[in-house]
Formats: sequence, structure tokens, C-alpha cells
Amino acid sequence: MSLTDFFQTSAPDVAVEIDHTHVAAARLSWRGSQAVISAHASQALPPGLVTPGLAALNVSDVPMLSQAIGRALNELGVGQPSRVSLVVPDTVAKVSLLKLDKVPAKAADLQEIVRWQVRKTSPFPIEQAVLSISPGARGADGASEFVVALSREDVIHQYEEACGLAGAHAGLVDLSTFGVINGILSSSAAPTGDWLLVHVTGNYFTLAVMRDGALLFFRNRSEEEGTLADLMHQTAMYYEDRLNGAGFQRVLIAGAAQLAGGADSVRRGLEERLRVSVESVDPRTAAALQDRIGASAELLDVLAPLVGILMRERKAA
Repeated sequence: MSLTDFFQTSAPDVAVEIDHTHVAAARLSWRGSQAVISAHASQALPPGLVTPGLAALNVSDVPMLSQAIGRALNELGVGQPSRVSLVVPDTVAKVSLLKLDKVPAKAADLQEIVRWQVRKTSPFPIEQAVLSISPGARGADGASEFVVALSREDVIHQYEEACGLAGAHAGLVDLSTFGVINGILSSSAAPTGDWLLVHVTGNYFTLAVMRDGALLFFRNRSEEEGTLADLMHQTAMYYEDRLNGAGFQRVLIAGAAQLAGGADSVRRGLEERLRVSVESVDPRTAAALQDRIGASAELLDVLAPLVGILMRERKAA
């Protein structure tokens, strides 16, 4: 699940996430077969510098954002990386699930069919879009489903340009929640059956329904568009009525530790609604932390999407 194609070169060992409040970076190393986060850094951003969204350019001052990225990379303390993986907010893209009865053999033909299908619901002219197509679930009727992420090309270019000005080419761009999902799937105890990820940030929340490793449902809301309780109700109804869901085997929450009230209030509301225990995403099940790095709940939330995109690239390579 990514917004740009991954070219088959050696995977970068550094990932950067740009959010509306901060830039975060992490470096991945290996101890034998054990993945390890050997360094991490974060830089706060001034209000209004990054305003994630679909409709307009997101970065008011690209050189200023580039400077924050450069400081975060320098804090990693292992030299300047030439390539990085880049994580951007979910709200820069429209994500949909598209079912096709027949899948063309050529990737170019698939791109053309998907572009034709999504142009009807695209919030901007399809000619201005960057499009990602990833395999999704396969239906009982044999139809194939695809995860389609649609974003404005000039918006993604701003994020890539900020990295480039800091001396780091963004080889892969992915959404934050996709990063968290890939980290969970890379863990030593990846969920099986039906499971739910609730990803909460300071200005949006995303719900993803998974069946083993396949995405069945993805819905994102900004705080202005409604409450998490409303979105949770809609998701639960859709899961039961349209997906014939028999109940979630696991429910995981990410991001909430960074909120002013912490994760507990969000967790309690979910447990009351779903009648199932809710656990926090722990990226250490996919990549351990260097011994000297303390593991606060806030840090684990920051690292979750970074670990996910780094582990995803290793599998892709």
C-alpha cells in the first residue's frame, strides 16, 4: 500500500514522517536476523506550516519544512542518508476499495481501468492525481479487490521536495496508517482472522478493518467531520451488515498516547462499544529498540508508522 512505486534497489534504512505538528525520523539496523531501531529523532513544527488535506497545497513554506527534516536527520547521528522512506498523513489521500471481476495482465492496462473507475469520485481532476494500486482481498466469487490511494500530484511533490532540499530522496511515499498496518503485519505476533486498527492523531482518526493481511474497510475522518464514536458506530454496522463480520479477534489502537488525555479514555470508549479488549500497537514486536532508547507510550506511537514502512521496504526488496 503506497502512493508511489517502489523500485527494486536496496531498501533505505531511514524513514521520515511529516505530520502537522512534527517531523519524526528513525534508522533501522540489524543484529543478525533481528531488526533494531538504532536511532530516532523528532522536530516540532510551527502551527500552519503543514496543513494536511486533499483540496489544497499542504506546505506553506517548503524550505522551512526542509530545514526541520534536515535537523531530524542530523539528530540520527550516522551521517546524511541519500534516500529515505517517507510517511505522510492519511488525509492527503482518498483511499477506496475497488472490485474487478477481470484483472488485466498488464500493469498499464490495470492503471487505465482503475483511473477510469475512480475519476467519477475523485475530489480533483484525475489528470492531477498520483495513483497507487495495491492488491486487496479476493471475494468468494473470484473477483479481485484493489486498494486504491488517490492524491494530488502537486501535494505529494511538496513533501518529496522538502526531503530533497534536505539532501534525502524520498524513494517511497506511504500513508501513516498503512505504515502502522505494515508494522503490525511484520510483527512476531501478527493478528489473524478479523481485526480492527484504530489510528488516532491530533487532527484525524482512521479505522481499518483487516482479515488476516487483507484490507476490507478503510475510513478516515478529520475532527471537524465528526467524532470517533460516530465513525466507530458506522464501521461496526458496516462490518456486521456488509462484511458478515462475526466479531473482531483483536482490536489495536495507535497514536492516542500523544493526545492530551492519553490513550486510556479512547481505549475505554472502544471497549465499551465493541465488548472486546483493546491493546496498543507496539512496534517493538517488529523491530526492537536499541538498549539505550527508552520506550514511552508516546515514543512507541511515533515509531509505529516509521517501523512499518521500513519493514515493508525490506520485504519488498
